[in-house]
Amino acid sequence: MVNNKDQKAPGIMRSTPVNASKPRRRTLWLKQLHQWHWISSAICLVGMLLFALTGITLNHAAQIEAEPRVHRLEATLPRALLAELGTQPATGKGAVPAALREWIGRTWGVEIGDAPAEWSAEELYVSLPRPGGDAWLAIDRMTGDAQYEGTDRGWISYLNDLHKGRNTGAAWSWFIDLFAVACLVFCVTGLLLLKLHAGHRPATWPIVGAGLVAPALLAFLFIH
Repeated sequence: MVNNKDQKAPGIMRSTPVNASKPRRRTLWLKQLHQWHWISSAICLVGMLLFALTGITLNHAAQIEAEPRVHRLEATLPRALLAELGTQPATGKGAVPAALREWIGRTWGVEIGDAPAEWSAEELYVSLPRPGGDAWLAIDRMTGDAQYEGTDRGWISYLNDLHKGRNTGAAWSWFIDLFAVACLVFCVTGLLLLKLHAGHRPATWPIVGAGLVAPALLAFLFIH
């Protein structure tokens, strides 16, 4: 006997519905966006905490008092180094001679690196700004008297200068740029995830709009 259940009706074909690919595509997008979102958040997490914290300290800089610590050092150049200074240009800007850099490092423990010097007929002057402080070095070209003064404004000032990229050098400047790119990826992927979930969360776009309208109103009404 032939079982009718095992027979397929002629002319009937099973096919995947056209709309079945949409949920699959949406799932792929969700996986990719979640992956990029958590990776970018992991990369910029510490940086965001640092910049948020220093945003508060910068906003209340007048209320956060810091007493600078200043230390001064004095010495006299050896005659050989003083004679070498006499061979340098009388005016303009130029590099500090290597022998003088070594003497400064041995005498004061101060590394001036490749900081440019300002030369005049009377003295050599080197400005040494840094995050959270300042410093300068001056040498009398006639007598060889050398003076160094360093100012330390504390850790809060140091972190604030990192926030602003003040006197931090090229490496930190590159870090800030890469950190900003990671933050953009984090925000854009978050926005796309909001879009994908907005259908089930009616409050999504009103909240996003409030995040735009609130600072715009504050800027328009209270900032002049």
